Order: sequence, then C-alpha cells, then structure tokens
Amino acid sequence: MARVMLLPAGDDGIGTLRLERPEKANALDAGMVEAIGEALDTVAAAPPRLLVLEGSGRNFCAGFDFTGFETASEGELLWRFVAIEQVLQKLRALPCVTVACVQGGAFGAGADMVAACTFRLGLPGVRFRFPGFRFGLALGTRALAALVGQQAAREVLLSGAVIDHARALEIGLLTGLVDTVEGFAPAVASLAGRFAGLDAPSVLLALRNTEGRDAVAVDRDLADLVRSVVRPGLRQRIAAYRAQA
Repeated sequence: MARVMLLPAGDDGIGTLRLERPEKANALDAGMVEAIGEALDTVAAAPPRLLVLEGSGRNFCAGFDFTGFETASEGELLWRFVAIEQVLQKLRALPCVTVACVQGGAFGAGADMVAACTFRLGLPGVRFRFPGFRFGLALGTRALAALVGQQAAREVLLSGAVIDHARALEIGLLTGLVDTVEGFAPAVASLAGRFAGLDAPSVLLALRNTEGRDAVAVDRDLADLVRSVVRPGLRQRIAAYRAQA
C-alpha cells in the first residue's frame, strides 16, 4: 500500500503531495522518507504552479518513526536522519510555490517539513514541536531561524515546548488559519490567485532570492546534523527522550 500519494495538477495548476500513514500519525519510517524524496524529484522535473503538502487522518506528521531504534545500528540511524535532511532540502528547493495544510500534530521532522514550505496554513487545534535537541539532534535549525527569527527559534529549539496555533501565527511559523479542513482548498486557491500573473521563471526567481540561506548554509546544516548523530550515545539519548515524552 502506497503511503505517499502524489496527485498531479489539474487545470488550476495545483498539485498535491499527501502523506498516507494515518494509523501512525504519518510518522516517517525509512520507506516513507524514500517515497517522499522520489515524489519531490518527480515534482521538480515537472513542477505545478503550486504544490500542496498535506497529511491524511487527524495529524499532519508525527516526525521520525522511532520504531525499532533500539536494535538499529548507528549507521542506519545516521542514514535515516540524513535522508530526512535531504527531503527537507528538496522541498525548499522546489521550483514552485508550496503550501503546507496542517491539522493536528506536526512534530519533529513533520514540523520541519511545514517550515520548509512557502506558505503554511493550519487549523485552530494545530500543534507544533521541535524536540530534536531533547536527544541531541540538529535538524533544520538554520532554516527555522531564517523563517521565524533567531530569538523565536532559540526559544522553540531549547524549550522543546508545544506551540499552539496562536504562537505559530505570532512567530510566522503559520502564515494563515482556516476554520475547518474544508477551508483549506479555497484558502489555497486564494493564495494561487495572488501570483497568477507571474510566469514560472519569475516565481522561481522570487523564491530563490528570498530563501535567506545560501549553499554554504545548506552544507553546514547537513554537516551539523551528521556531527550530532555520530556523537556517542545516540540510542541512549533517544531512549531517555522517549521515556520522558
């Protein structure tokens, strides 16, 4: 059963990438991360005017799937976290506008995926959390700081606290709020209408010029992630974090 669905754009130019693992709150196991990466490669090769990123079920994405981490090798854990970082980089580099439509929880790598999108819409009950530093993981930190500002990013990353929709709007993690799930579609259509007069090269140029990070920063993100993962004791740190969660 496919756990990632890529719906091609219709006449409105809006495509959809949907996470399809609702029984696990769309948590990211190795196969799902690989499927997302492949879907993003397909989008990059033939981009729609706008790509919607959404999760099926009650939650957007619970982040990294820790199932079996106790018996996973250090190398396997490293590979899995690097694969997630590569997905985030692909998402930020897409040559089209992206819109995250968020319901329920968006935690860890799921929250990072939201932060990687051009626009970020949520329901009133949405919750975000960036708990990586609870177990010593540096994932997406510079990108978050570029999005919400240094001080807000430090607060979010150091506390590991849950962020509600009001705080997410305040710091810019969310760009808009809708009342119901049914409200996502018209909100997305409204966003698409704002840049309907721009051709694809102009949209891409605007996105790249406002990225806020260069290739050096992207490489440093990956290097910092690798260093944080290979620091001795990762499994023990994960176990301690999960015992407290």
